[in-house]
Amino acid sequence: MRARADFLSANKARRAPMPGFVLLVRQRDDGNPAMRAGFTVTKKIGNSVIRNRLKRRLRALVRDVLPEAGVPGADHVLIGRSDGLTRPFVVLDADLRTALAKCSRAS
Repeated sequence: MRARADFLSANKARRAPMPGFVLLVRQRDDGNPAMRAGFTVTKKIGNSVIRNRLKRRLRALVRDVLPEAGVPGADHVLIGRSDGLTRPFVVLDADLRTALAKCSRAS
């Protein structure tokens, strides 16, 4: 996802806060089963090097988890938190699976 409108509409969707990120999941209801992902990290987290490092970690996480545990036909937005930098990747993986299960149950 790249368009600002997509991120703004996802902001009104289901939330699953986790220590390393906040997951937003919004059903698109357009008949397309494709899962889209978007990432955002605010300047509060750190300078551009730190923000980009966190986004790379989140992208790798989504690449591993979303195909098997994602919500079909939905937009997934991960908002990075500072704990996402230091949290072990295995723990982030478990957090994302938990958050996706929470959001898919609520749908």
